[in-house]
Order: sequence, then C-alpha cells, then structure tokens
Amino acid sequence: MVTIQPHSSERVRHQVSKNDLLAALRHFLPDSAILAQEEQVRAYECDGLSAYRCLPWLVVLPETIEQVQHVLRLCHRLGVPVVARGAGTGLAGGAIPLDNGVLLSLSRFNRILDIDVNNRQARVQPGVRNLAISHAVAPYGLYYAPDPSSQIACSIGGNVAENSGGVHCLKYGLTTHNIQQLQVITMDGEWVTIGGQGLDGPGYDLLALMTGSEGMLGVIVEITVKLLPIPEQAQVILAAFDDVEKAGNAVAAIIAAGLIPAGLEMMDNAAIKAAEDFVHAGYPCDAEAILLCEMDGSAEQVTSDLEQALRVLRRQGASEVRVAESEQQRQQMWAGRKAAFPAVGRISADYYCMDGTIPRRHLAKVLMKIKTFSAHYGLAVANVFHAGDGNLHPLILYDADREGEMQKAEQLGGDILRLSVEVGGTISGEHGVGVEKINHMCFQFQPHELALFHALKRAFDDKGLLNPGKAVPTLHRCAEFGAMHVHDGELPHPEIERF
Repeated sequence: MVTIQPHSSERVRHQVSKNDLLAALRHFLPDSAILAQEEQVRAYECDGLSAYRCLPWLVVLPETIEQVQHVLRLCHRLGVPVVARGAGTGLAGGAIPLDNGVLLSLSRFNRILDIDVNNRQARVQPGVRNLAISHAVAPYGLYYAPDPSSQIACSIGGNVAENSGGVHCLKYGLTTHNIQQLQVITMDGEWVTIGGQGLDGPGYDLLALMTGSEGMLGVIVEITVKLLPIPEQAQVILAAFDDVEKAGNAVAAIIAAGLIPAGLEMMDNAAIKAAEDFVHAGYPCDAEAILLCEMDGSAEQVTSDLEQALRVLRRQGASEVRVAESEQQRQQMWAGRKAAFPAVGRISADYYCMDGTIPRRHLAKVLMKIKTFSAHYGLAVANVFHAGDGNLHPLILYDADREGEMQKAEQLGGDILRLSVEVGGTISGEHGVGVEKINHMCFQFQPHELALFHALKRAFDDKGLLNPGKAVPTLHRCAEFGAMHVHDGELPHPEIERF
C-alpha cells in the first residue's frame, strides 16, 4: 500500500481549519451528509486501484444540485480542493481523496429522471449504475450500449469522467459516442448545460472535452444518454488458438475482412484458466488464447457475418471454433470474460491492471514483448482485453507482502505503457490517467501540449481546485521524471528500441 499525495508543485495549500469548514458546511448540509471521523471516511480512501490510498480530510454526500453548488462555491471561496467520486470502481486512482480537501460523493444522485422512448434517450443522475439503465429501458426494447466489465457496480457519472468503453465498444463506441447532454457544476458553482437534446449541440463541442476529463473541469450532476434498440439477434463465436500470436493476427484479419463485430475480445491461457475455474464458462483450458467474436443485428446479417468470420478464423489457424447454440450459452461465454478480473484475483495475492491502447496491427508483436517483460521481472501476466480496438488490459500478478514486488509490478506496467506509445498507441484506453499514469503522460505528450492542457484546466477551474494532482502533470514533475529515466536509460529495455 502506498499513501499518495500530489507532487509538491501540484499540491493546493489553504489556511482553513477543519472545524471552520465543518461549521460552514452545516449551514446548508444536514449532519448525515457530512463525514469527518476517521472510521467514517476510511471507506473512501481509495478507488478500485487499492494499492494507492489517502485518508480524506472530509467527505460530503449532497442530495440536490443546489447543495453541490453550495459546496463548490464555499470551497472555491476558501481555496479548498475538491475531489468528486462516483462508485469508486475506477482503476487509475482518479478518485483518491486529499488529506486537506473535500471528497464530494455523488452516490445519492441515483435516480433515473426520465425515459424518452420516442427519441431513444434517458436523463439520469450520475450515481445511477451503468447496468441499471439497460434494465430500466429493457421493457421498451432498448438498452444502453457501453458495457464496462464493472457495469453491475460502476456509475454512469464515472463512466463519463473516464470515457469508459466495454466489450461492445468496437461497434457501438465509447461513452462519448453514447451521450447527448450533460448538466455540470463548475468549481465556482455555476450551473452549465453542455451538449443538447438533438443530434448536435450548439456551440463548441464541449461535450467531447468534458467526457474523459477525470473530474478536473466540473462536477457532472445529470447525463442524457442515447439508447439503442435491442438487436434482433446476437451470436458469439469462441475460437481457440494454440499460439497467442496466431490469435492476435486473427483479430487483425477479422477487421481487415470488413467485419465489425459487436464485441471482439481476447484472453490468454492464464486468464482462461482463472475465468473457467471461477464461472465455468466452458472455455478450453488447454488453449494458449481464445477470441470471443460476437455478431449482432438482423437474423440474415448475423448469419452472413458468422459464416465469414468462421472462414477467417479457421484460415488464421484456430484449433477449435464454437458458435453459441443458445442465448444461455452466449451469456455464459461472456460471463467468463466479464468475470476475468475478479477471477484472476483468486489466483494471485494482488494484481495490477494496466490499460494501454495500440494499433491492432501490432497486437501479436506487443503480446510477445509483454511476455519478454514478464520474464525479465519474474512476474506472471494474464492478458485479457478489448482486442478489436487494441485496448490492452494486462493483469500483472504480484504479492504486495513480498518486498519489492509492487515496485517491480509498477515498472513492468510502465514498460508496457512506454511500449504502447512507441508503437503509435496511448497510455490509456478507458481507465484514465488519475495518479497511476500521471508520470507516463510525460512521454506521451510534449511540454507545449501539456501547457495547452493546463490552459484548458484554468479556463474551467482558475484556482486549480478540482481533483488536483491528477491526469495532467506539471512540467516540473516531468523534468524530475525525465531526469530519472535519463539516469536509468531512456528506454528500460532494448527490445523496445528494436521494435
């Protein structure tokens, strides 16, 4: 466990005492909405990245937009930093609190406000669970497409903050492609509408800017999401391979054939075995890798796409190919993939989930490099990821109770991120940067680009009080991080240079 705080150049300093702030908050919040005792705030010390944590100074749980405005106005006036938190399922430390700031929990904003069937949209509060939206609109033959693995627990507000995807994002897009309007409260308490109810909102496309901004530009208090008709039919293929590189090449071949699967996921042998032991999905445990390729749409289209995909997979060397014979079997196949993260948690004391994105054409080679890194550090890696859009989720297995293993896991993860950038990809696909990857932003972006990010931040949050120390590093931090890498060697592995 690491207690985390912002870099010294990013830390917000103020002179307000906790008692004075508590007294001011009680003017507009009931006692039940304010948590200040250690045993009360302990539950908020980290998000899903539990290796990093910090005990919050104060936690507030407002129930109305007006209360959110009051909290932000007060903190803006007093110079107190604020971290907004959703369900806490994030995996990059984006919701880690501050020991001198307010944690603003939106868990009580949990209502679906309106379902507009004719226009296929719904207005929801940020604390509504992702899966709850689809459950609510299913009687109308509709659903919400983005489906992160944590969709049973993650909140829609957090999905917007991180621009989450899911197993079906290849065909239906990320969160940014599936929302129409946001209601946002700025740090100084202004209520702003971003986007619109139509196909295109007025003015600049601030909707895209706000999506994925990791709680640094404003606090989202309402989201209008797009809804889609439930497909007439959906069928999934499970293809097994005796070689990981063959599976990676098969992914590229499917896309090259002009097919757009609803989902195209890959798991290696370690992940296959863990998932099969956990949910008994019927996976072939002797396979080095499997692909799950789902087609949906009209019955005619699905039949045609399946036939073409089967030909491609066999041509690419699949040792076994199955098509789900029932809806129950289809759901069971996906259950293994959805449960892969907790399943891996059953075979390792700890694991570190990475989130890099690469061009699909490099998938096979990058997987082989990850294998090399795994051997170099002596830590096993289970690979499970959104293969169709190149979003890697290597799970690095380690034991935090063994001295030095957590540091090795971080170094291995950093090498994977650096490799992702080297081949033309990015350090994050959907988990965000948070505190986990803030140093790695320094080799993803140039100083003038980071300066532009800071300028955008100031336009929304002039005092830098919203989620400080996250996502965008200062140039001073990058100078220190860069100096460290010059000392260690510009690239930690010569294999990357030769890629």
